Amino acid sequence: MKKHRSWGFWRLLSWILVLFLLMGTGWSCWEIYVALRELPSWQMDSMSIVAPSTLFAADGTPFATLGQGTFIPVRPKEIPHVVKEAFVAAEDKRFYQHHGIDVTGILRATWYNLLNRKIVQGGSTITQQLAKNAFLSPSRTFKRKIQEVFLAIQLERHYAKDEILTFYLNRIYFGEGAWGIGTAAKTYFDKRVEDLTLAEAALLAGLVRAPSYYNPFENPEGALARRNTVLKQMEECGFSTPEQVAKAQAEPLNLKRGMIYKPEYPYPNFVDYVIATVEERFGESVLFRGGLKIYTTLDIKAQQVAEAAMKNPGFFPASIRDSRGLLQPQAAVVLLDPNTGAIRAMVGERNHVVSRQYNRAYQAYRLPGSAIKPILDYAPAIEYLGMTPDSVVVDEPVRFGSYEPKNYDGRYRGPVTLRDALAHSINVVAVKLLHTVGLERAAAFARSLGIEVDPAEDGLAAALGATYRGVTPLQMAAAYAAFANGGYYVKPYAVTRIVAPDGSVLAEYHPELRRAMKTKTAESIASMLKSAVQYGTGTKAQIDNLAAGKTGTTDQGKDLWFCGWVSQMVGVVWMGWDFPRPIPGAYGGDYCAPMWRYIMMQALDLHPTQVPTPSKPTPATPPASALKPAPESEQNPSPPAPSPQPGTPSQSQEQPNKTKQQFQPPMTEQQEPKSLPPPSGSTPPSKPAQEEKPDEQKQPPNHTPQQPVQPAAGNSHLTSQ
Repeated sequence: MKKHRSWGFWRLLSWILVLFLLMGTGWSCWEIYVALRELPSWQMDSMSIVAPSTLFAADGTPFATLGQGTFIPVRPKEIPHVVKEAFVAAEDKRFYQHHGIDVTGILRATWYNLLNRKIVQGGSTITQQLAKNAFLSPSRTFKRKIQEVFLAIQLERHYAKDEILTFYLNRIYFGEGAWGIGTAAKTYFDKRVEDLTLAEAALLAGLVRAPSYYNPFENPEGALARRNTVLKQMEECGFSTPEQVAKAQAEPLNLKRGMIYKPEYPYPNFVDYVIATVEERFGESVLFRGGLKIYTTLDIKAQQVAEAAMKNPGFFPASIRDSRGLLQPQAAVVLLDPNTGAIRAMVGERNHVVSRQYNRAYQAYRLPGSAIKPILDYAPAIEYLGMTPDSVVVDEPVRFGSYEPKNYDGRYRGPVTLRDALAHSINVVAVKLLHTVGLERAAAFARSLGIEVDPAEDGLAAALGATYRGVTPLQMAAAYAAFANGGYYVKPYAVTRIVAPDGSVLAEYHPELRRAMKTKTAESIASMLKSAVQYGTGTKAQIDNLAAGKTGTTDQGKDLWFCGWVSQMVGVVWMGWDFPRPIPGAYGGDYCAPMWRYIMMQALDLHPTQVPTPSKPTPATPPASALKPAPESEQNPSPPAPSPQPGTPSQSQEQPNKTKQQFQPPMTEQQEPKSLPPPSGSTPPSKPAQEEKPDEQKQPPNHTPQQPVQPAAGNSHLTSQ
């Protein structure tokens, strides 16, 4: 009886497996049928058709096109054997043996990918790549892959191998705006394609995999390594002898720029961010020649206002030009919708020099100074300790191990409410709050808002913004948005939808939000930050009683901030030298706050009834509240830190806090354009911007500036359909 039941089980399992196999076969047959039924009616001349992609603003207005750049077509007889062999070795070793698809190559690529647990090889042939680029949308679906295979077979039936290779070489993108092998030869070597050497052909063949990364003008080491890999592949294929390969590998890059592509489009910093987002997902070829419709979050008016403010020297401290011709100090502005995370405007420079240059709005990691206090100090105290804006903390001399925080003016105020302590940016209170909450717990809270703090590395000095990693303006805007929207962290994004030429939706944004804090915590911080603008360090950002925000100033004015919002928009303004150096007498409340106010008023068409003036109300007697020490496991005294230099600023200014960054040697000084008065409706800095000669500074020994880390540009927010 037991043996009979066992046989019945295996019989049932066999039928289930057969059923699944039949269902899978049926589904595959249906997909193949649909793919062939919707196969594009391909024509031979359609392979030369390319279309630029179009960008649309949030209101549906088209505002930019991303075209193909320069193009020099070549004919089959103009392409030397060394060029053909380099691309075959790098992209499709069995090109001259297969008939459009390479089963052996697919199996080999699958095996290597399984061994490495990631995609390290592709199975597509040159003919398949041509079919995909010429006739199909960039969507990554099973149907498109089937169509790609059938079209590749059609191409092989109608064209000779050298014709297919020529079509391919005329269509691929090599970076620097160069489309096709003819343009690439001229761009990188100032040569005709027929004059390319073995080493030069291998370099160009190596670019195809990742043109931006292997760009020899930007990454010569990476380009050289990739070139030598292609040369080795040519040897393995028998196209070149070991002696020829060794000689070519010993050659330098021998670059000679022959053509310079200067794309022109409005709002370059925002567009560059969109390009980075879409390129990460679909690649440069599809982005610039795929005829995509890219719908973005851009508010054209807000972007124009932000760009105008950045060009007005009246908003800046005394400025000079560095050896690169860039005005210093530099600045960045980010505006976003606090409820959705939609980026409405982004400016990452004072003067746009070249396309896709360093964008400080999301690539510059700088010390936040006191702008981090609401995130790391006050919000965790309210969230975890049950404190309120009226809770009292004693402002008094205090020491944590060897670390003794100081207030900017060297005096102590005794009992003070959290509201007043944040409004006036009192350092001792901030450090006491962080110590009581505990570094680990406060860092976890900040992380939920997209801000990274390392308790072991930063210590209690992080309470005043002295963080090892730093923050970007975009990160700070997203963090402050959570205070404005009731406690939700929403990921910033710039692209809402990407549509193919045939109308199919390739990707669509779905908001990613999570509860980061209690509603009460967000409302309390919002109320306190309104007070900071009404009578604290941010009075020059006043827009009646609409604005809330916080200033930030690091040691010697190396980084200046204002982060704040009105109901419809969060905005962050940052200023500082690219290689951090002091800006004497500069504070975030004097420079960033007035620019922020001007941008918000103009972008949202606000009409305040009063000029910003410090006007502290008479506070009611607050209830007493005591701070309890954190558990021993959460106490983490920081190493000794230099005390801030005492000064005598006005009540509306914030003295700089301790930082860790150091400045670089001064750059070449050139004259700045004459200062202009700030636009109407703005509050000018307390001192007009005028030219000054910076003090000579020496580079500290063995000092390497922290390099900005470029995050992936938001492609994770897009989901395919």
